[in-house]
Amino acid sequence: MTQSMRLSPDLWNAPRARVASPRSAPPRSGGGTTADGHRGFRGDIEGLRAVAVLGVLLWHGGVSALPGGFVGVDVFFVISGFLITRLIVTEIERTGRLSLLDFYGRRAKRLLPGAAVVLACTLLLSWLFLPRIRWSETGWDVLSAGLYAVNWRLAERSVDYLAADQAPSVVQHFWSLAVEEQFYLVWPPLLLLAALLVRRSGRRGRSVRGPLLACVTLVAVPSLAWSIHFSTADPGRAYFHSTTRAWELAVGAGLAIGAAGLVRIPRVVAVALGWAGVAAVIAAFVMLHPGLPFPGHVALLPTLGAAAIIAAGPAAGRFGPVLALGTPPMRMIGALSYSLYLWHWPLLVVAEAALGELLMAQSLAVVAFSVVPAYLTYRFVENPFRFSESIRHSSGRAIQLGLACTAIPVVAGLLFQFTVWPPRPSAPPATVIADIGLNRSQDPSAPKLGAAVLAARARGDETGAPINRPGPFVPDPLAARGDLPDLYRDGCQAGDTDIEPRSCTYGNPSASFTVALVGDSHAAQWAPPLQAIAVAKGWRLTTYTKSACPFLSAEVQHGDRPYSSCTAWNKAMRDRLTGPDRPDVVVTSSSNYRVVRDGRTLNSEESLSALADGMRTSWRALDSAGVRTVVLRDTPRPDIDIAECASQHTERMTKCAVDRDAALSGIGQRQADALSGLAKVHLVDLNDAICPTDKCAAVIGGVLVYRDTNHLTATYAATLAPRLADALDRLLRK
Repeated sequence: MTQSMRLSPDLWNAPRARVASPRSAPPRSGGGTTADGHRGFRGDIEGLRAVAVLGVLLWHGGVSALPGGFVGVDVFFVISGFLITRLIVTEIERTGRLSLLDFYGRRAKRLLPGAAVVLACTLLLSWLFLPRIRWSETGWDVLSAGLYAVNWRLAERSVDYLAADQAPSVVQHFWSLAVEEQFYLVWPPLLLLAALLVRRSGRRGRSVRGPLLACVTLVAVPSLAWSIHFSTADPGRAYFHSTTRAWELAVGAGLAIGAAGLVRIPRVVAVALGWAGVAAVIAAFVMLHPGLPFPGHVALLPTLGAAAIIAAGPAAGRFGPVLALGTPPMRMIGALSYSLYLWHWPLLVVAEAALGELLMAQSLAVVAFSVVPAYLTYRFVENPFRFSESIRHSSGRAIQLGLACTAIPVVAGLLFQFTVWPPRPSAPPATVIADIGLNRSQDPSAPKLGAAVLAARARGDETGAPINRPGPFVPDPLAARGDLPDLYRDGCQAGDTDIEPRSCTYGNPSASFTVALVGDSHAAQWAPPLQAIAVAKGWRLTTYTKSACPFLSAEVQHGDRPYSSCTAWNKAMRDRLTGPDRPDVVVTSSSNYRVVRDGRTLNSEESLSALADGMRTSWRALDSAGVRTVVLRDTPRPDIDIAECASQHTERMTKCAVDRDAALSGIGQRQADALSGLAKVHLVDLNDAICPTDKCAAVIGGVLVYRDTNHLTATYAATLAPRLADALDRLLRK
């Protein structure tokens, strides 16, 4: 499943254009048209749903020819805004009022039964197939999806560097359902308020459409402006925020309010407009990609394309897009689209958890299979509740149904969290483990943990070789995600948007000898042993770390764009480390990155050379300022989630072993090359004590080595304290 983490839209949070059964005969054009352009059934819109959902499903299936398939969400936001607002305006004009109870009752019986069934089944599938380490997050995700707030949860996780290497949420696709539900809470009351103000103005007979259009403008313009800004400034959060998406729903709403004028478009113009809209949507599927700042101005292409199709339908007639979109197969897919979308993503995530990374053919097979539960849900859940005589004419009963359907995932998520998930076991604090290692000479009976069980020359020591049953170990895989250096809990790690350094001080704050730990998370993972060393030797340790930001003079890529805040942070760090308050020693390390030069992202080999040059430039500045620099060679990178693997294979831990040469094939050698000729820059390589044999073990000395795909657990890092202390002593005596 190649498109794992990004952009999973909900699609169908709107009525089916007087939704008919897919078995009903399609109109030759868009359906009968009233004087204001209101159609009883819009075959082109039903087919447009199919186009949008097929784009999303094929994109999730890994079809590389559709890198922009995720924009199906934008198409559906326009459709939803149009159909919902058309119903509201029609009711206001016909009756002079709007029953919010009726409105929310219709939405509840239409959407919530299917969603509740899928969420409950998703928890069951998670229990059966997902690793236990993912159960807790899944329980909270399902709960937030049931409360229509999962988009906010995902927005925060999108910028949580500690969650960057974790598998995607099994209910990630519910984010846009949450966006639309939030829109529904605000939009009908806002339109009703505008209509009431018109009535109370005393100007009887005045159309409410003008004031309603003003409401649309007041929503759309600020939302679009904010979307353009926020998508560039903070793209992770911007993608999931309701505020950056409201303008897309407002575009559809504007079409509904101006529907009376749509039927007067000359037919030849309408036909051209409609097909141009189809071309724009398809172009968005083919030309856009997840690396663009989205939604922002980029989303105008699919949004305006969908708007053009909807606007042209009444006047274009049978020669418009309905010629293709209104065919029975397209309308059938459109009718199934809601259930189809609800089912396909959980099945993909579960299949990948069970089978490993899916090939495109496998992903497409899973997507195709999702038609089965989708049809069953449509046939036996959606339609029976939607057309039930017992609730059809009772908004109160429909609301009660909605509340019950909301309670199901909320209660199930809580039960899953607190009854299936056991209490999290904990490891001893990393600093305690480090102190034990450093003070072993005073207490030889202290237990040996982690790297302490290895020989002084660890390379080839079979004590650290992978075995199937390593016995009890800490931290428990279920708790490994939280086995972090103290600096994360202490708020010392600079975030993605920070340009000024954050620091914390450990050890002796008034000491005359200062060590500064500088760099990205691969530098931060060395904080536990350095803290213990600082305490033992009476040093002051000051940490300066930033998420995904190495200490070097080059612009690196973060996500799919240049990491400008990292470049600014690096400049500030060089000034601080070479200024009047410069430390005595700088300790640094870093992971591997792609470098951006002159607006172009360099390939892997070019990036390694550019990284070496960038490191050398920064280290030379420290060398010239008289600051000693210790470069910790980057640790082996398993590139599989060791904690997750260990939680799955407690009896066959050798399945979590990785090849040493492959794990060490990153930036380590370039670090060694970069310090050549710099008198005060030294390399420390402790990787033999992390991976002593040709296969890197998941557990050494009763300690889990990694907490994810590439970061040491704080516990294992702490067991390296004696080796790091010896290396620093040797260097500082020179």
